[in-house]
Amino acid sequence: MIRYPALNQAITIGVTAPSSGVPTELHQVLKEACTRMVEQGYRIECGETVWTQEKAKSAPAKKRADEFNNMMKKDEIQMIIPPWGGELLIEILEHIDFENMKEKWILGYSDVSLLLLAITLKTGIATAHGTNLVDLRGNYSDETTAMWKSVLQTPTGSSIVQYSSEKYQKEWQHDHPSPCVFHLTEETNWKSVSDKKVLMSGRLLGGCVDVIRHLIGTPYGDVRFFSKNYIKEEPILWYFENCELSTTDLRRTLVQMKLAGWFENCSGIMFGRSDVNTSVGGYEIEDVYQELFEELQIPIIYDIDCGHVPPQLTLINGAFAKVEVENGKGTVLQYFTE
Repeated sequence: MIRYPALNQAITIGVTAPSSGVPTELHQVLKEACTRMVEQGYRIECGETVWTQEKAKSAPAKKRADEFNNMMKKDEIQMIIPPWGGELLIEILEHIDFENMKEKWILGYSDVSLLLLAITLKTGIATAHGTNLVDLRGNYSDETTAMWKSVLQTPTGSSIVQYSSEKYQKEWQHDHPSPCVFHLTEETNWKSVSDKKVLMSGRLLGGCVDVIRHLIGTPYGDVRFFSKNYIKEEPILWYFENCELSTTDLRRTLVQMKLAGWFENCSGIMFGRSDVNTSVGGYEIEDVYQELFEELQIPIIYDIDCGHVPPQLTLINGAFAKVEVENGKGTVLQYFTE
């Protein structure tokens, strides 16, 4: 069964960098995020790795893993939020202590999603794909981002609903700071391949497709084991977001996932918005979605609130979700069902 960590308001958040740390010139950004969390009643404990960054990583793999493992063991820390993602989190997986892992929420996305998915697949502990810490440094958060608290405070056996955002951010404007961090200017429009009302449900799994694809064929990406041992082979509802893959590379990745059995007993697939979905030799992202729809004969929706084009929903790996999309709007109802 799936185990959901408990979260109360008065908690200590551990901040560690299992992928990239924060370079010296951006330390103030992280300090602002930590200060904002303290103002909201949380306690913050930062590890050494968050303050360093060299050669595309915060620290050597063993040091990153040890710091994460220690925070997972400490009773004083009830939740972990990395500052952001990065590039080389995969290096730490062989050093993670999956066998003795306590139930704590881990929240993040991008490269962090590789760790989230690996933990849920191997242990059955639910993990949270959503905002990172530095994007919580504003005076306030938009309604979609702010839902992370309500979602993670949902008790086991209960449910919570999230709605598609009204607007999203087209491009990052770090040189124009604003009270809300994100500059939400574009109308959100969730789409489906069928152009019809879509209803689908299943156990959520997913993350940044760029990195979680590298779990295929490893002990950390055994979807069949997860399905058999933790969700009694209930249907799986996948969500993906694409950070850097070309249209053709995304297609190759999805075919590999299919051949590896990741889409067995799959009830639907959701794709987040992406700003890299450019044409390759006339091959469009819509062609990728259409071909996947024809091959799998399951609902395919896209441009949902997930990933590097914010804001994004808080999606719980392992939770049972019912998703509805119609006329460009969507709802995601998540049940914290064991």
